[in-house]
Amino acid sequence: MAEFITSTGTSVFYEERGQGTPLVLVHGSLCDYRYWRWQIEALSASHRVIVPSLDGFWPHLELSRFSILQQTESLAELIAHRVGAEQPYHLLGHSRGAQVALALAQHQASAPPLASLTLADPAFATPTAPATSGFILEAAQRLEREGSEAALCYFIDSVNGAGTWQKMVSWFKQMVTDNAVTLAAQAKEHIEPLDVAAFGQHLACPLLLIAGQRSPERYHEHIALLKAQLPDAYQVTIAKAAHGMNLANPKAFNQSMLRFLAAVDHGRARPARRIDAATA
Repeated sequence: MAEFITSTGTSVFYEERGQGTPLVLVHGSLCDYRYWRWQIEALSASHRVIVPSLDGFWPHLELSRFSILQQTESLAELIAHRVGAEQPYHLLGHSRGAQVALALAQHQASAPPLASLTLADPAFATPTAPATSGFILEAAQRLEREGSEAALCYFIDSVNGAGTWQKMVSWFKQMVTDNAVTLAAQAKEHIEPLDVAAFGQHLACPLLLIAGQRSPERYHEHIALLKAQLPDAYQVTIAKAAHGMNLANPKAFNQSMLRFLAAVDHGRARPARRIDAATA
């Protein structure tokens, strides 16, 4: 694990492995760089994989800086530091990490260019539904009332199905326990709704949308919103998996990513296009 100090003095911890076009993996809620343990080895065989812990997550639990904006800014600095100003890179964000990836993709003027963007079960606010949904608020309340075990059981079962928490392996339980305190900070966040049309105007690279077959409906709805606006986006559903699809079915997830990345790297992948451009 390496440490990078941002311009504001924040420590960003990350792991880096492999050679080739850089690929940045961005974790979601209650996680950190350890979340990608089944992807790092597989994807680093063909790419230089950079796996950070976002601002406020373990091992640097600084909750006063816990926000999508701060996490995006710190990640942008890390990418500029490790990738450089001109080198194209691939970006993959899962769940809350997809919100950070979306924010980063919309502010490319001062960042390295995106070679591709992948959003796995993206979580974001819409005009009719906040990003901080009821289950996050309930999990934060349970954390305060009953402690981390009850809160984490409720949260994990809410996104992956009843009984999932009890079946999880020890390393995963340790990771989310280390990040349990972030629930309170996330429950207090105000996140502006995503302007899907405006996002489409900024995106000029191939886009892959990944869903878990058994993921909660809200994530499928978000993918449908993006696909409706960007009809040339690629779409994959990971069978026999819910929200944590990269852990539940890592073979299918990794193969989908490797196929997409290879197509992009060899110039065979089409850029995502807005619906008005596609029909013009």
